[in-house]
Amino acid sequence: MCHQKMTLSMPLWAVAMLIMTMERLPGTYALPCFSNYNCLVDRDVADNPFFSPVTQLPTATVQVQASGTPGIYYTELERDVRSYSQPFPTNISYITFEERIGLLHPGVPHLDSAPSQVILFNSNCYYEGKPCPGLPHVEESRIANWLLPQNTRSTNADITIGISIRPAKSSACNPPYPITSATASSPAPTAALPSSSTSTAIPAPHPPSMSGQNIFELISSDPIPVNILSRDDHPLKKDNISDTPGPVSTNKFYANFFIGSQANYAFVQPYGVGWAKGTGAVKSDGLTISHIEAKQLAFGPANKAIPGEPVQFYINPIGIQSMVMSAAEIGNSTVLTVSNPLAFSANIILRPRRDSGSNITFPLVQGMGYVTSVYTNLQPTIQTGVFFRQLESAPPPKQGIFKYKVSLEDNTNWLIYVTPGDGADPKLELVNNGLIRGPAGFSGTIQIAKNPSGGPGETIYDKSAGAYAKAGNITGSVVAKEATGTYRLTWEKAGKDVDSTPLLMFALPHHVQSFDRETQGKKTDLLLRTTTKGMATAVAADAWTMVENNLPVDMGFAPWNPDAGANAALSNAAKKTIKDVAPNELSQDIHKQTDLNSMYFSGKALGKFAMLVYAVRELAQDAPLSESSFGTLKEAFAKFVDNKQQFPLVYDNVWKGVVSSGTYETGDPGLDFGNTFYNDHHFHYGYFILSAAIIGSLDPSWVDANKAWVNTLVRDAGNSVSNDELFPFSRGFDWYNGHSWAKGLFESIDGKDQESTSEDTMFAYAVKMWGKVVKDPSMEARGNMMLAILSRSLNNYFLMKSDNVNQPKNFIGNKVTGILFENKADHTTYFGANLEYIQGIHMLPIIPSSAYTRQKDFVREEWDAMFSEKASTPASKVQGGWQGVLYSNLAIIDPVASWDFFSKEPFDLSRIDGGATRTWYLAYAASRF
Repeated sequence: MCHQKMTLSMPLWAVAMLIMTMERLPGTYALPCFSNYNCLVDRDVADNPFFSPVTQLPTATVQVQASGTPGIYYTELERDVRSYSQPFPTNISYITFEERIGLLHPGVPHLDSAPSQVILFNSNCYYEGKPCPGLPHVEESRIANWLLPQNTRSTNADITIGISIRPAKSSACNPPYPITSATASSPAPTAALPSSSTSTAIPAPHPPSMSGQNIFELISSDPIPVNILSRDDHPLKKDNISDTPGPVSTNKFYANFFIGSQANYAFVQPYGVGWAKGTGAVKSDGLTISHIEAKQLAFGPANKAIPGEPVQFYINPIGIQSMVMSAAEIGNSTVLTVSNPLAFSANIILRPRRDSGSNITFPLVQGMGYVTSVYTNLQPTIQTGVFFRQLESAPPPKQGIFKYKVSLEDNTNWLIYVTPGDGADPKLELVNNGLIRGPAGFSGTIQIAKNPSGGPGETIYDKSAGAYAKAGNITGSVVAKEATGTYRLTWEKAGKDVDSTPLLMFALPHHVQSFDRETQGKKTDLLLRTTTKGMATAVAADAWTMVENNLPVDMGFAPWNPDAGANAALSNAAKKTIKDVAPNELSQDIHKQTDLNSMYFSGKALGKFAMLVYAVRELAQDAPLSESSFGTLKEAFAKFVDNKQQFPLVYDNVWKGVVSSGTYETGDPGLDFGNTFYNDHHFHYGYFILSAAIIGSLDPSWVDANKAWVNTLVRDAGNSVSNDELFPFSRGFDWYNGHSWAKGLFESIDGKDQESTSEDTMFAYAVKMWGKVVKDPSMEARGNMMLAILSRSLNNYFLMKSDNVNQPKNFIGNKVTGILFENKADHTTYFGANLEYIQGIHMLPIIPSSAYTRQKDFVREEWDAMFSEKASTPASKVQGGWQGVLYSNLAIIDPVASWDFFSKEPFDLSRIDGGATRTWYLAYAASRF
């Protein structure tokens, strides 16, 4: 084989023409274009009736970092159908003890369940500074200002970079911030060899001494409860998925390929891939490959109210078409379908026409080392919007595999490996600075990888070339008496010489930290930056084994301390205070607070009363005081088991899951935060599962009649097996990323996202405790393992101490990421931008597992920076239920101060959100003395 270089320079006239023909995307800025960089690639906002368009910003001058390649930076927070509702089910306006109990005043109009009349009764109860019985009901049009998102920051602040994605500061959709230019220094490494990451210095964990309890045993093979009707008419059809009659994982990384325009990216880490669909500089219909360096990030304005003045957000650009894998036959009649969508993988198939037998199949697997395309009888083309500088054929790494080296005008280097089915030399040709062409009628594989590491990087890629992952699988076990567990990721391989060729896969930082010794030995020095999770490490192995040595196996329903374990023994003085406070909350109308038109809010209210009853019965040790409320709580729960709530559940026979009937009945996809479209199921159903666990622990005779219904929710949100015909495996929890994704069947420019890490933790804790109550050791062990993985992943990616190495240095001062997308992090919430909202949504609910994932040193840093008396937002001055959230979280590091806040009389109940109780907060603080 002749090894030759083909070099083309990029003419300046081509750049000028590209700039002149660029279009504008609503909500984006066209960034400047330079002679050696790719210009802005644009495409229309998703054609999706459930997507809220972004706001067009006024014209402004913007700059990118000097060394960055321009791309699209979206300027507005993607809301899909997210509302501005506070995450509290109700507000308690006043409380009575006799004729009429628990009149409610909600934080949002559609949750209003309070009658207009007021029942006067003397009580030691205060709300918003007034005795509870004297406070009249407030109509929706007169909701107090403290209930609404507070505009605490100026929208006219000067900014230094690319584009704002801040949400509106109130319930109106105000334009986001303008922008200026990013800091000159790179906030994080991009790619290096050898590694300087601190994660590589962590000793390999010790494996458990025995196999332990399998954490992925079948939950149940029961049919759907008979009172949950089946429907075949989900508002979103499954038209773009082929050969998959069974359950589909709705919340996984590849969903953009079968929703809406199908043109938004999937983030497989470290690469992003998307269907070009005739757009961008190349106007190709192939698959775009993108990898973003830290120097290409855009940053929001500095928040001067926070120590260190961290930027409010960072964004990875979209639309940089570094490489596009296509074929000469692929054009505007091309059809994209998805097949075999599983927990870690999916096949993306491009056909020139719907009935064509020729195609390109892209097996997308999380962490894949190469972007692999399998061609069937097509002429391959490789295109770029960044422009080829050089194509060089190189010595083959092994017989039957042909290698090429490519350099682009942005100074990045890529490798191409071609494995023809017939073994013939493909003789790739550099046609011009935007096109490489292969032979007609080609069948075989082409693999592309970015190489930031020169010769050593080539050596690593060469050793695994020709083999690729088709799918992933997970196994795991827990040894409870050692508080240790292992989980193992293995991949199904395909390609050439698979028996002798190790896979090359990229591991995230939390994987590397927990690798066992054998897997540690398979790491390479090749690193590539991920979009929002730091540096990925290439590992040459067909499987990884991770070990967690600190599982919370002794955690129960009582408040729990990582230093001392569970503590249900409160002092007599604490018990007396709790029993003095509890009657006000036990007297509330449980039925009205729980029978709402939202599974999320109803579940939170049930959880509130379940924890209240538990605190009184088990911690204050006064069962008679809670007996009446406990009976009412079981009645309220029964309404949902009987499926007689306002919007009953239905079984969706299209995507395979249990969803709210609300959208079917109203046509509103945003009802209940998008539950019908699979948003937030682990949040919504987690509260029901936790409530059931508490009830069942207090009354074991209750379990049998309710077990099937609760198990149905567990299977929907977090199924344990992949062969269940009714539900997909692990809908929310992503065993590769180490946490859940909340976004369901909504097209998303920046991929999946999650806003509340604490509610993610709550689901894992609920699974653990329900497993314990129903004597399902596999479920209990799985919950323990999920908590351990969450503790590690959240503290790597979401909860940022000052020594965090995975997020940009100029961002970690925010202490929490806010909303973490696959492609960006935005220190905000969907319902407002107050600091107490942003930090607090990662605190609630405060439960025994809170102190396990929210480590003391993190909580101390966050409190001092955000909520201490010297901070910009002292907790003592925060309004409404958020104040209670903050002070309950304070108990993790200062239980005395937390106790003093909740025990001081007179106590204004407006400081307690509708999903919590003063009683539980007191018990939680008292247990940590």
